[in-house]
Amino acid sequence: MDALHPELRIRRVIGIGNALTDMLVNLPSDSVLSRFRLPKGSMSLVDTALQTEISKSVAGFPYSLSLGGSAGNTIRAMARMGCDTGFIGKVGRDTTGDFFVQALENLGIEPFVFRGAERSGKCVSLVSPDGERTMVTHLGAALELSAPEIVPEIFREYDCLYVEGYLVQDHALIEEAMRTAKNCGLRIAIDLASYNTVEEHLGFLQRLVSEYVDILFANEDEAKAFTGEREPLNALQAISERCELAVVKIGTKGALIKYGSEVVHVGIMAAARRVDTTGAGDFYAAGFLAGLCDGLSLRQCGTIGAIAAGKVIEVVGTTFGEEGWDDIFRLTGKVRTERYLF
Repeated sequence: MDALHPELRIRRVIGIGNALTDMLVNLPSDSVLSRFRLPKGSMSLVDTALQTEISKSVAGFPYSLSLGGSAGNTIRAMARMGCDTGFIGKVGRDTTGDFFVQALENLGIEPFVFRGAERSGKCVSLVSPDGERTMVTHLGAALELSAPEIVPEIFREYDCLYVEGYLVQDHALIEEAMRTAKNCGLRIAIDLASYNTVEEHLGFLQRLVSEYVDILFANEDEAKAFTGEREPLNALQAISERCELAVVKIGTKGALIKYGSEVVHVGIMAAARRVDTTGAGDFYAAGFLAGLCDGLSLRQCGTIGAIAAGKVIEVVGTTFGEEGWDDIFRLTGKVRTERYLF
């Protein structure tokens, strides 16, 4: 029987990250990619003019809108799994921003969403006939979120802050968010986001983790970049010396989890079909943190994370239907209630 750690239990989680709306467009051919010289399968950061031009070129094709952004994905998935959640971000004064806020409210997520001068951030995902996804992202108003806007009142009803690692680009913002939340008695969880982001901000990120972070999620490449250790187990040990709970995801081999002297290895949940790995890390964190909200063991938390990640890679994008959520509830033993039907 795996040990339960009641001291790790969290009850209400608030996320902070780039507030992005995902627009998923199904292309009849790859001609749009050729026209705009977009490498198939790539992710390009563009200005609003180019994104608008691309959007106009695909007008009339089937599309869908959903909440996006790394922390947004995690918080949305946690809400679907019955957790009490909130989200901090910034959108524009436009219909895309209105959609983002309404989508949070429909899921029961408390919005702390500010309005900026720029247009709302959007990720246009162009899905080729073979299922490959090419992303064109304009961060827009998401980049306007600033340190002075992060006030203690935001954290009053929460006991955990979940931070997406991409915010490390703004040192003042990410540190102020962590410092303020910590002073309000919250635990801090962070996902390292990408190995190149870790390499670019290594010294700052290491200090940030040592001073503020309690729970850290990293994949194998991110853990290596953060610690300099090639072996995942050694990287796990090095991370655990800086924070309370370390999770290193090792691809098809699952994940390694360390808390105190306890080390747990949890395998993956095999996907029926591996379509798109985008969002797998976000959903893993969601499942793991949902387990902590339920007071489960580390192995159970890791298993729920693996189930959520395994389900999202079966679809293009990070949104799947009610049948997918039914599978998650069945596999995790969670009870579905009316709040999940939004």
